[in-house]
Amino acid sequence: MKPFYLFLMTYRQPKIIDEITRFANEAFKDHEFPKQSTDYDEVSRYLEMNGSYLPNMAVFDEAWEIYQESL
Repeated sequence: MKPFYLFLMTYRQPKIIDEITRFANEAFKDHEFPKQSTDYDEVSRYLEMNGSYLPNMAVFDEAWEIYQESL
């Protein structure tokens, strides 16, 4: 199973198109991001404690839903 981080990196772009692109760009800069995780709870807990770059957790939930559909 492809880790969530690798999926999210497919949204990185120099021009911010939407909140998921912004999330991907900021997660790329976050060296502590759980890069190998495929577990919703693990990534969610990490972001709740360390994801100050997320405007709200709904952005993560939307990205996770797209991730699940892509598997």
